[in-house]
Amino acid sequence: MRTMLKSKKGISPILATLLLIVIAVAAVIVTYAWVMTFTSSTTSQAGAMLTVENIRFHNVSTTDYVEVIIRNSGTDDAKIVEVYAGTSSTALVPQTSVSYTPITAVVAAGSSLNVTITCDWTDGTRYHFKMATEAGQTLPFSEIA
Repeated sequence: MRTMLKSKKGISPILATLLLIVIAVAAVIVTYAWVMTFTSSTTSQAGAMLTVENIRFHNVSTTDYVEVIIRNSGTDDAKIVEVYAGTSSTALVPQTSVSYTPITAVVAAGSSLNVTITCDWTDGTRYHFKMATEAGQTLPFSEIA
């Protein structure tokens, strides 16, 4: 039994060093692949990031207008497909008389869109609005006339 234990030999130091180098390189490659996949999927999810830049209630020739400027600070374009307004955030009504500048209703990445809503408003009343995009994103906000 003693002779069997003495006759066993380990791997050579050169082979052990090469094995450690191969394991370290493989670990670095796997880590790099994971980090690159994670960062590319995280940055591509930014999409459209809409914010309200300005709201203006005004009247021209007895017609009431609400002018809303929306800014897109995201990386993707967003198309406004529906505009809602009302005096309560739970009872918003779809608006049919809406115009856009530019007329395409697309808020390009890094630019703004002017939305003009023709609707009656009363001075001092809080109005709630919601804009819905083609991708399903909504932008709720409110303002006092």
